[in-house]
Amino acid sequence: MTSQTTTAGPAERPGEPDSPHSPSASPSPDGLQPGLKNRHLSMIAIGGVIGAGLFVGSGAGIAAAGPAILLSYALVGLMVVFVMRMLGEMAAARPSSGSFSAYADQALGRWAGFSIGWLYWFFWVVVLAVEATAGAKILEGWVPGVPQWAWALIVMVVLTATNLVSVGSYGEFEFWFAGIKVVAIGAFVVVGLLAVFGLLPGSDNPGAGLAHLTDTGGFFPEGPGAILTGVLMVVFSFMGSEIVTLAAGESENPQRAVQKATNSVIWRIAVFYLGSIFVVLTLLPWNDPSIVKDGSYVAALNSIGIPHAGEVMNVIVLTAVLSCLNSGLYTASRMAFSLGGRGDAPKAFARTNKRGVPQAAILSSVVFGFVAVFFNYKWPDTVFQFLLNSSGAVALFVWLVICFTQLRMRGMILRESPEKLVVRMWLFPYLTWATIAMISFVLVYMLTDDSGREQVLLSLLVAALVVAISLVREARNRRNGTAGKTPANT
Repeated sequence: MTSQTTTAGPAERPGEPDSPHSPSASPSPDGLQPGLKNRHLSMIAIGGVIGAGLFVGSGAGIAAAGPAILLSYALVGLMVVFVMRMLGEMAAARPSSGSFSAYADQALGRWAGFSIGWLYWFFWVVVLAVEATAGAKILEGWVPGVPQWAWALIVMVVLTATNLVSVGSYGEFEFWFAGIKVVAIGAFVVVGLLAVFGLLPGSDNPGAGLAHLTDTGGFFPEGPGAILTGVLMVVFSFMGSEIVTLAAGESENPQRAVQKATNSVIWRIAVFYLGSIFVVLTLLPWNDPSIVKDGSYVAALNSIGIPHAGEVMNVIVLTAVLSCLNSGLYTASRMAFSLGGRGDAPKAFARTNKRGVPQAAILSSVVFGFVAVFFNYKWPDTVFQFLLNSSGAVALFVWLVICFTQLRMRGMILRESPEKLVVRMWLFPYLTWATIAMISFVLVYMLTDDSGREQVLLSLLVAALVVAISLVREARNRRNGTAGKTPANT
């Protein structure tokens, strides 16, 4: 393996210049290659908000809250829009492969960057196992001669190879994976709306218009409190929106990419989440048994009379799973790369090969992903369930850290390089504090829910352990006289 000795330090240390990537596509100071084109970044940004959870998990949310689940999606969507606006403000000014972890390092302290970086890495490693298993189940249904574990292995190996070749190959795969998801949901929304209003020729759906939103127990059939229950069920399907800010560090024009992604997040959530769920709720009564039994999208397609709806949706879900796996591996490896460059992970993680790929960071993330897959097959209800629950609330922790980081980072950017504040959080600091209150409320409300309580408590336990490790490291570094320094400047 041919390696460079450059690390991820220069672009991410407090008070040092940003990592400038110009349209000339020259290598960045941290060794990464700007191999992502604008079309890659655009599709990563769009596809990042469409996870497999939207296709698979929406039926349970509809069953729990009825038509009011639309308000649950709207509330979480609003929260994500605000968080992405804050992250976009920082990422446009200081593009970095470590994104919010690097910014927390600068604004809140080394302990914060270390803790949230490792927690985020842990989250995506567990996601790798979840998605690999989900993809393997679909593939085994198509080719039962190959066991499920073998399909999981094949999928992981293929996507690992893709990420190892170059960042451009990751971008190309994600471009097509995300493209299929986008086209599928766009077509679903258009065809569904035509059927809703009786304008689709040959449709089996009666075309009831908006009647199904209120004709079965009203808009709040389970009471207004069900909106919050719905929030708990849908909040984690939004995780992934922030991937574009990590990927921007390997693009030709990071500032422009982040600006476009941040500005488009509102319509992306409105169309893909609210639009598609609205179509399901207007095609069928919310309590139709097929929504839970077959899945909300398959049930909706069946009501229209689309032949082989289940098979069609399986193809789309598999695409979403592969997209999530591809992006999850990329995200975990780039976070490990950034942590290595700041001295918060083994130095090998911060080295890139001649193609500008952080090989050690990718392979290490894959190894832990394989271990998690093994746990999922060997001890699904004990060890793997613990991993799943202990990473369950990490998304909310990440969003909270982004909010607190932006409160501090705004002043730092204004002092050091005000001309780079091209994306601004609206109504700062009031909306930032309002978002902090919203996320905190969701976390507290989760403690009143049986499944949510376990996730919050176990996630807090793991977070406390990681923070404790970071504080011990800082205390040791202070004794050694290296506090606040990275390997590049010790």
